[in-house]
Amino acid sequence: MPSASAGLPASVGAHAARRSLAVGYAAPGSRITYVASSARGVGLPHQIGVVPQQAGCFQPRAVLRRLADALEAPGGGILCQVLSGLGGVGKTQIAARYARETWRAGHVQLLVWATAATREAVLSTYAQAATEVLGSDASDPERAARAFLAWLEPGATGSAVRWLVVLDDLADPADLRGLWPPAAPHGRTLVTTRRRDAALSGSGRRLETVDLFSPAEATDYLRSALALHDRVEPPEQLAALATDLGLLPLALSQAATHLVDTDLDCATYRALLLDRGRTMARLLPEQTALPDDQPNSVVAAWLLSVDRADELRPVGLARPMLQLLSVLDPHGIPMVVLTSGPAIGHLAAHGPAGRLDAQDAVQALRALHRLSLIGHAPAQPHRAVQVHQLVQRTTREALDTKRRRHVVRAAADGLGAAWPEIERDTDLARSLRANAAALFRYVDDGLYEAGMHPLLLRLGRSLGKSGQVGGAVAYHRELVEAAAARLGALHPDTLTVRHDMAQWMARAGEPVEAAAVLADLVRDRQRVLGPDHPDTLLTRGSLTQRIGERGDPAGAVAGFAALRSDMIRVLGPDHPYTLNSEHIEACWRGEAGDAPSAVDLLVAVLERLTRVLGPDHPRTLTARSDLARWRMEARRPAEAVRDLTGLLADRERVLGRDHPDTLVTRRHLAVVRGLAGDSARAVAELERLLPDTERVLGPAHPHAHSVRYQLAESRGHSGDPDGAAADLRRLLAEATRALGPEHRRTLNTRRRLAEWQGRAGDFGTAVAELTELCAYTDRLLGPDHRRTHRARAALAEWQGRLAGPEQAVALLEAVLADAVRAHGTADPHTVGIRDRLARWRLGTPPLAESVLT
Repeated sequence: MPSASAGLPASVGAHAARRSLAVGYAAPGSRITYVASSARGVGLPHQIGVVPQQAGCFQPRAVLRRLADALEAPGGGILCQVLSGLGGVGKTQIAARYARETWRAGHVQLLVWATAATREAVLSTYAQAATEVLGSDASDPERAARAFLAWLEPGATGSAVRWLVVLDDLADPADLRGLWPPAAPHGRTLVTTRRRDAALSGSGRRLETVDLFSPAEATDYLRSALALHDRVEPPEQLAALATDLGLLPLALSQAATHLVDTDLDCATYRALLLDRGRTMARLLPEQTALPDDQPNSVVAAWLLSVDRADELRPVGLARPMLQLLSVLDPHGIPMVVLTSGPAIGHLAAHGPAGRLDAQDAVQALRALHRLSLIGHAPAQPHRAVQVHQLVQRTTREALDTKRRRHVVRAAADGLGAAWPEIERDTDLARSLRANAAALFRYVDDGLYEAGMHPLLLRLGRSLGKSGQVGGAVAYHRELVEAAAARLGALHPDTLTVRHDMAQWMARAGEPVEAAAVLADLVRDRQRVLGPDHPDTLLTRGSLTQRIGERGDPAGAVAGFAALRSDMIRVLGPDHPYTLNSEHIEACWRGEAGDAPSAVDLLVAVLERLTRVLGPDHPRTLTARSDLARWRMEARRPAEAVRDLTGLLADRERVLGRDHPDTLVTRRHLAVVRGLAGDSARAVAELERLLPDTERVLGPAHPHAHSVRYQLAESRGHSGDPDGAAADLRRLLAEATRALGPEHRRTLNTRRRLAEWQGRAGDFGTAVAELTELCAYTDRLLGPDHRRTHRARAALAEWQGRLAGPEQAVALLEAVLADAVRAHGTADPHTVGIRDRLARWRLGTPPLAESVLT
């Protein structure tokens, strides 16, 4: 924009010689005089309207710099800038700061500040400008406004005055139809609005979204605002409060005022914010105590926006849609939830009469988006809708108890309808879990009215299947308490949650605790449901599984054989529970040392699973994976490679390339190739798999740990023991940090690291670390635990390499005697030790072991 020193038109100079008038701020050195309008107009520089006072502790923001750069760029810049955003983000303050600085610097000769809440308000300000600048007749505002806009036009008959017109708080783009200031090289227009309709951009106009404060800006604001009243709060409390208020400038300013007026500290105020019995309105200043001349509380500001959104087509649907959004994840809600049958049913129940469809739901979202109440990004369908957490809160607080329960139920039904049976899309599954978790924060008895809502169970199972086993256990512990309190400890749904909790406890490395829960549950289900109820039989199977996991595979085989007989009698041979029981029994046969028997039973079970459930059912695919494993253990590597190659293709087709089961199949196939003799190919495939696993599941996921572990093993078997040891050393540090030193993965990694150090030629280090590990496992697990025996057997082998075969033989004989006493002669663990001892006696000590886990 031209500088203030540019010459004025002669007519303007004549006006200036006769009169100087300003309303509000004037240029530096100017005298402000208030007089009646003159038929001949006022001199320049001149201001129409009052620029709002700068808010206390104003935070300069990047958007202000972008605004100035856009409006003042060489070559003309952007002639009209529209600042759009949620009510309360500070649009007016940014516009006022820019207008004030531009005026004070003398960059404009005419500044017009107009409230644009209505068309009449804009016309009134334009008419005032025409009267004061042109001497127009104010009795006809429309005519006067047109005269003023014509005067702003460039050209022979127009003005060359440098001007800035600010239209603050535009409520409806239609109100500016025919009233937009002209595109003039010497003029600029700045609009603030909550709207972001297409009509606000194009034709020389550019839309700029004003976002929330950054965390640093929000914290600095709170610190400064409280310091004005000699208040000092801990920095961590200020940062936490800023986060609690969603970094919204208006909420932060009103909260700071409330803290001062009520003499509350941050910690106490934050606790009150968490109290669902207190509304947001009670935690903000009264209307008469609002800071910085603010006209409305943050709550009132949004209620007005909702009213306006509800007037847009489809009329009456914006409010019920926002109610649905208010109980879901503010960071991203999937479109498939909001266009589901239950969501549309909710809109129909609370919107206008008439049949609705998914397109009506989308347009309701667009109405909210146009008022900046939400962000709608259709290009990101799994997180298509974002909504500020305080908008959610004020929306929920406007609901009575009955309506709130209906909204929660509709949201739960919508999530359930959108949740696929097979979670092929990991991003969608992650978003659904986040939304379910958000919903459950607002759950009262509404999801327990007719028993437990299925979504409550669905979330826990999805957490566990995604690898968040610890999170699944914690979630189920809370759910057991909630279900017992609302339904009763012996309600069938409560018993189901207890069963799921025990399953995830076992997977989280708590087999003893899981077995105790299941033993109690078997008794309760027998008493409540009867001994032959399917759920009772299912629980017996889960308890039998724990027997095997605690070190008694033969006991597990016997238990599943007895259970299979009862299931066939009660449910029939082709019932899914019966088939699942036989599948697990087959695997325990293999763990008990009878891999050929495991293969035979799995082949039979797989044929029936394919017939009953279909070839693409998850259980069928899992059985195929286990069959490949036991074929490998039965020394049939070619068949195992063939099985896993076919399974990988089918899992990619059915589940998708990024599904956890697909990634596990890739890992198993690579490992089997290595065990079959192609270690180099195994290394290459695992190196490609690792970044995919970490991208999908995260580097701390157990599957990622397994890939890194087996990559190290394969690297060693390919002839690089130093590389294997280096990989395992890093992995051990990660496992110790993430899982703890007592976790089975950590213990196994310690043992294998010591052994690969030995294979790299450092026998002394291998012996020293295995000696330490033996003492640790003996103390942690007991002298008869299989992991203790395994560590002792490994120590015997490396002691033999360091000090001679007779040392290995003597130590292995001692380990074998203890294994026979503790586990019996037929136990596969005992058999393995006996095999090692025989090889040492023959002078052919073993080096390799299976790593297919």
